[in-house]
Amino acid sequence: METVKAYFALTKPRVIELLLVAAIPAMLQADRGEVHVWYILGTLVGGWMGAAAANTFNMVADSDIDKLMNRTRRRPLAEQTVTNRHALVFGVALMVASFLWLWLLCNSLLAAVFILITIAFYVFVYTMWLKRRTDQNVVWGGAAGCMPVFVGWAVITDNSANVTGWAHWWQAAVLFMVIFFWTPPHTWALGLRYREDYEAAGVPMMPVVREPLYVTVRIIAYTAATAVTTFLLIPAAGWVYLVTSLIAAAWFLRGAILLHREVKAGGEIKPMKLFLLSNNYLALVCVGLSVDAVLGLQTVAQMLG
Repeated sequence: METVKAYFALTKPRVIELLLVAAIPAMLQADRGEVHVWYILGTLVGGWMGAAAANTFNMVADSDIDKLMNRTRRRPLAEQTVTNRHALVFGVALMVASFLWLWLLCNSLLAAVFILITIAFYVFVYTMWLKRRTDQNVVWGGAAGCMPVFVGWAVITDNSANVTGWAHWWQAAVLFMVIFFWTPPHTWALGLRYREDYEAAGVPMMPVVREPLYVTVRIIAYTAATAVTTFLLIPAAGWVYLVTSLIAAAWFLRGAILLHREVKAGGEIKPMKLFLLSNNYLALVCVGLSVDAVLGLQTVAQMLG
C-alpha cells in the first residue's frame, strides 16, 4: 500500500485536479446546451494520465533539488521510496496510455497530439530549461498548464456535428490565455511563502531574485490581465458567466492589492491567502462558465443583436 501511495504521489494529484477543472467548462462551452457525458469523463481520465505522466517526469528531473527543499523533501524520489528508473517507466506507461485513450476511446487524434505536446513542453522547456535559468520560468512554462483547454476542445470538435471549422477556436484560445495569465500570480504567491526553499535549491523563482514589492506589483498586473481576458469570453456566454466573471475578477484583484499593501507596510505578509484565493477564483470562473453553457443561455452577443 505504501508503494501504491508513493506512485500516486508522483502524479501530483492536487495539481492535476485544478488543471482538469479547466477542461470541463471548455468542453461544455464548445457545444453550448449539450453535455457529452462520456467524452467529458473520457477526457478527464485521458487528461489525468497525461498530466500524471508529465508530473512524474518532472519529479524525475527535479529529484536532486527536491531533496533540498522542505516543501518537497518528502516526495517519493527525494526519499527514494521509488527509484528514478521505476518512476521513468511509470511515466512512459502513463504517457502511452493517455495518448491511446484520447485517440482511440475519445476519438480525437488531435487531443492525443496535444497531450504529447503538453508533456514535452512541461518536461523539456519548463522543467529542464526554464525553471533553473530565469525568473520568468513560470510565465512561459505555465503554458503547459493551459493545454487541458485545447485537449477538451479538440475532443468535442472531433465528436460533435454542431461544432465544425476553426472559427470557434478563438474561445479556446481565450480560455488558454486566462490560465496563462493566472499562473504567475498563483505561483509567485507560493514562491513568496517558500522563498527560502527555492533559494536553497538554487531555483531562480521571481520571489527569490527580486524584492517582494517588485513581485507584488507584477502579481497585480497579471491578476488584472487574467480578469480582462475572462471578459473577452463574455460575448460568447450568457448572463451567469457575465456576473460570475465580474465578481470573481473584483475578488481576485482585491486579494492581489491587499498582498501588495502588506508588503509595502513592511510587516508580516500572508501570501498563502492569495494562493488559495487564486485557486478559488479559477474554480469560480470555471463553474460559472460551465453552468452558463449547460443551461444554453442566450449569449450576450445575441442579447445585443
